[in-house]
Amino acid sequence: MLLGCIGDDFTGSSDLANTLAKEGMRAVQYTGVPDGPADPGVEAGVIALKSRSIDPAEAVAQSLAALEWLRAQGCQQFFFKYCSTFDSTPEGNIGPVADALAEALDAHQVIVCPAFPGTGRSIYQGHLFVQDRLLNESGMQNHPLTPMVDADIRRWLAPQTRHTVGHVGARDVLEGAAAIRTALAEQQARGHRLVVVDALRDADLRAIGEAAADLPLITGGSGVALGLPANFARAGLLAGKGAGWQGEAGKCAILSGSCSVATRAQVARHAAHHPSREIIAADVIEGRLSPRDLADWLIGAEGLPLAYSSADPEAVKAVQAEYGREAAAEALEAFFAEVARLLVAGGVTRLITAGGETSGAVVEGLSLGQLEIGPEIDPGVPALRARPDLVVALKSGNFGGPDFFAKAARLLGGGA
Repeated sequence: MLLGCIGDDFTGSSDLANTLAKEGMRAVQYTGVPDGPADPGVEAGVIALKSRSIDPAEAVAQSLAALEWLRAQGCQQFFFKYCSTFDSTPEGNIGPVADALAEALDAHQVIVCPAFPGTGRSIYQGHLFVQDRLLNESGMQNHPLTPMVDADIRRWLAPQTRHTVGHVGARDVLEGAAAIRTALAEQQARGHRLVVVDALRDADLRAIGEAAADLPLITGGSGVALGLPANFARAGLLAGKGAGWQGEAGKCAILSGSCSVATRAQVARHAAHHPSREIIAADVIEGRLSPRDLADWLIGAEGLPLAYSSADPEAVKAVQAEYGREAAAEALEAFFAEVARLLVAGGVTRLITAGGETSGAVVEGLSLGQLEIGPEIDPGVPALRARPDLVVALKSGNFGGPDFFAKAARLLGGGA
């Protein structure tokens, strides 16, 4: 294994594995830290954790355990993957995990770059934009677990880390890899260990990747990984891509728990033409809706049925106020996990999920230990083979086009 990656959620880890596979690496996604050694043919291993919103100390412990396993596989470089909207709070978990990994690897020029231009995320002058809006004006300020109220990544990261935060601006990035390397060295000389790097285009991400060829640790969204496979290819270390994708026929079901603006629009569009059922959080928490009830409805419905708890921010806040944020989240995640188990037991062979927490609950509920990376459905979202008789798509809340659910169902089934 050449590149060892640690993702703080399941959808983001799929996004990263998708990027690496498209760029020519044989990539495999693992759910949690594997028990045994990796297949020797794997070139990029992506360990998907569910550490984005847990206690920072536990997130650090899980990430270091993942690092230990990846080092044992012989990895030459390491990547800490978090969301392209930098989902975190002033307490963590991005800063504490980055600090711990940097210390363990003796890394002193640690790139921080959540940019992903393919999905509209760019960094300019240290500020993160979603399309033409600052992050804190994009809807992310209403996130139920990690509300983002400051688009300045330097300022948002500062209270999370023990180190001062540096910055490499667009002027240096646009000049290419050599200028980026020089700027990173200058930031280290000034005492900055974590360095936010601007990126506006995929070409910038490739230049950053080239500049990072000799760095032990890179952190960011999947976008900044675009340029890393080429470093290994130039060194003659890549064997080429793996086997072709084979879809799966059979019943499809869709579960959505994301409350993002993008997912709510996708839900509305899909529900206009396909069977759909809203999951009321209070009904789940108070036991009026059971996993069996919902699973039976999804299995019995025609076409591409969708069950969703994707509510507007005010509705989410009301549920959290009544039942408690953690209690409400745990109840819904446990519900989705059990529904997924019942769906697969009932013959569902194509399962689509929307939302990082929802997808994580489903992956854990189904005990999916390893995922084969298939073709890209939409930027950042690959098709995944979970078992010989099960394919899945795990969509981050803000990703995917308007007709994502129907498109994902076609591709999972082997269509175009």
